[in-house]
Amino acid sequence: MVRLSRVELQERNRAKVLAAAREEFIERGFRDAKVDAIAERAELTRGAVYSNFPGKRALYFAVLADLAERATEPSHATPGRDLREAVGSFARTWVTRLPLADDGSALDAARLGMDLVSEVSSDERLRKPFAQLTKLNALLLGLAMERLQPPERPAGAPPPRSVRVAESIWTTLQGASRLAASAPGFVEPFDVVSACERLAGLELSDWWAAPQTKAAQRVEQLWAPPNAVDLVRREQVALDGDGIVAVLGLHRLAGVEQAVRIGDEVTVVLVTSSPEELMPLARLTIAELTNCLRPAFPVSAWPRLKIVCDASGTLAAAAGVGEVGDDTEVAIRVEGGQLVARADGFGAGHAIAVTRGKVAN
Repeated sequence: MVRLSRVELQERNRAKVLAAAREEFIERGFRDAKVDAIAERAELTRGAVYSNFPGKRALYFAVLADLAERATEPSHATPGRDLREAVGSFARTWVTRLPLADDGSALDAARLGMDLVSEVSSDERLRKPFAQLTKLNALLLGLAMERLQPPERPAGAPPPRSVRVAESIWTTLQGASRLAASAPGFVEPFDVVSACERLAGLELSDWWAAPQTKAAQRVEQLWAPPNAVDLVRREQVALDGDGIVAVLGLHRLAGVEQAVRIGDEVTVVLVTSSPEELMPLARLTIAELTNCLRPAFPVSAWPRLKIVCDASGTLAAAAGVGEVGDDTEVAIRVEGGQLVARADGFGAGHAIAVTRGKVAN
């Protein structure tokens, strides 16, 4: 019999806890699920459960995130050739995951996630991060939509901002999910897809104003970050290339748009003061969108940014950010393996984005 290392044993136990918790949450719901029952299902002690997860809610979010990240992309989905087709494919991929009939697996997944919204809305500490993560999802969808805008516009003019339309589409799909879970059979999937396709062409007065910020400061520091998993593409990536790195707490995710609008390569590093609960919530929220975005939009239209979770603070430390929290907002510019500029506070991403030879001494 092969003796497992401590790390391997912990990984095996964690997987057993997640599997047991998934069964318990499906059968009993989040409210009535018991940690003791989860431990019994996993054939572990209560202490073994708590050694991997600090509480039932953290475990619940981890189960949902793990399920979302393991979801396979539908084989029938094809990238849209234009904006309307891509949004239609995006919505179609979304509704195929809903419990639209007596589909056992879909109903199980719906039951598993039914307590998410009520749990988030019942705790002020969760509402703001969740709202910011939802806005981040709308931004990701909007950026993809902008890259498929019709070319008929003045030469050199940027594509119109599509974030507000993306928010309307995301609202429609989230509403369909809630109704499909609570009233199976009510949601008509073809109508939902058609509504989203029409929303893609909706003209809204959408604009983005650059924030007023302090000038970035010149720095000289080695940049040697570890590899990380990009949540947009769901793959491990190197983060040592030139561009902008924005270290953002989960209360400050509006700073993402401030960094990406100038056109640099951007890496967003998510940090929080409560990584055990909030990092799984972040992974879950982003996976819900990207699971549908990747097969629906051509690769050329995917947002030009990477998003990584930094639960341990390792990436933040590499960027010179010693203490992190939900209000952290720091951005750096990387050139040739060196940090050459840094900005802190509101609008840090934009302050770094506009440097390009204008860094203050």
